[in-house]
Amino acid sequence: QVQLVESGGGLVQAGGSLRLSCAASGFTFSSAVMNWYRQAPGKERELVAVITSAGDNTNYAESVKGRFTISRDNAKNTMYLQMNSLKPEDTAVYYCNAVARFRYWGQGTQVTVSS
Repeated sequence: QVQLVESGGGLVQAGGSLRLSCAASGFTFSSAVMNWYRQAPGKERELVAVITSAGDNTNYAESVKGRFTISRDNAKNTMYLQMNSLKPEDTAVYYCNAVARFRYWGQGTQVTVSS
């Protein structure tokens, strides 16, 4: 069955970095557009970054441009989110999302940025 498993979240001080990973299985990863979303307490889930199936095009929310980098390794069926210069407002649960034949979601990983 389809699985998206996020890892790499944790507690970090403001200005620090984290690298999230999303390991995919059960569908044709190399054909899927992949996204990172996040949801902070009391807020709606928001799109953070998008990467095309070949990894040749990316797009970011304005709030993370210049600080976050989305990437993928189709040989490893894995997507990444490198997060630098983290701010307290980046605190959220981060979700991996795949758009293939259907839309799939991971279980999320908590990122907490302390001031």
